[in-house]
Amino acid sequence: MKTGNGSLLAAVSLTMLVTLTGCSGMSQRDKNTAMGAGIGAVAGSLLTGGDAIGTVGGAAVGGVIGNQVSKKKR
Repeated sequence: MKTGNGSLLAAVSLTMLVTLTGCSGMSQRDKNTAMGAGIGAVAGSLLTGGDAIGTVGGAAVGGVIGNQVSKKKR
């Protein structure tokens, strides 16, 4: 049984909100990584119709991108 995209998006958004509220001690890079993973998971889920592999893949790619965004330039 598939969950609707609206329900999945609401669940992921709520999870991100609750998780990020407890992240006050994190560095900016850590926060960007977590935010990128959350956004990537939502995007992966939406693009693959709620497929678990797409969601996890999106989270992984989003996390890497979020981590690299705050990387200091030499």
